[in-house]
Amino acid sequence: MPTLSESAIAELLTPYFPEAPATLIPQLSAYLDLLLKWNARTNLTAIRDPEEIVRRHFGESLFAARHLNPGNPNPSTDPSTPDAGTITLLDFGSGAGFPGLPIALLRPDIRATLAESQNKKATFLREAVRTLDLPNVEVWAARVETLPADRQFRIVTLRAVDNMEAALSAAKARIAPGGQLALLTTVPQVPNGGRSLPLPNSQSGTLYLQTF
Repeated sequence: MPTLSESAIAELLTPYFPEAPATLIPQLSAYLDLLLKWNARTNLTAIRDPEEIVRRHFGESLFAARHLNPGNPNPSTDPSTPDAGTITLLDFGSGAGFPGLPIALLRPDIRATLAESQNKKATFLREAVRTLDLPNVEVWAARVETLPADRQFRIVTLRAVDNMEAALSAAKARIAPGGQLALLTTVPQVPNGGRSLPLPNSQSGTLYLQTF
C-alpha cells in the first residue's frame, strides 16, 4: 500500500501546483515511498511526516519548476554539439533530490544533473533515478567544483545551505550566459539583484530567481 493515496498527494500539492499533470502523481507517489523507506535507515531528510514531505519537498520543488525561465537553451553555432537545443539543469547539493528530481519528473525535456557529494545520498539518488526511469537525469557523486571546468547549465537550483555565500559563488560560476539561478531559501538569506516569490504555506520561505 502507498504511504499516501494519489488523491491525497494531489490535494496537498494544490497550493504549489494547482493543475499537476495526472501522469506526475503516480511518479511522486513512488518517489515518496522510496524516500520514506530509505530515510528509515539513512538520514536523507529531517522531515519524516509524509504529508510534510509532499508539501515542503515536492510542493516547493514544483513551485520552483512553475517559475523557471531558462531562456534560449544552449545556443550553439554548431548543431552537432551534444547539448545544443537542450535545457540543462544543475541541482547543487541535491540531497534527497530536491528540487532537481521533481523538476525532472515534471519536465522530461530538461537534462538534469544532481550533484551530491555525500555517498549515501548519491546512492539513494541513483536508486531513485533507476526506480523512476529517468533517462534525462544523471547523478554527479562529488562536489560541484569537480565538474569539468567548461560545464555550464541553463538553470542552477539550490536550497538553503550553511555557507550560502560560498555556495552561491560556486553555483553562479556554473550558470551559462542568459541562464537562471533558482534558490529556495528564507527571507533573511535572500541575495540582492533578483526577484523573490513567497512560498505557499510558509512564513519566511522564498523562491529567489536571478537571470545572468
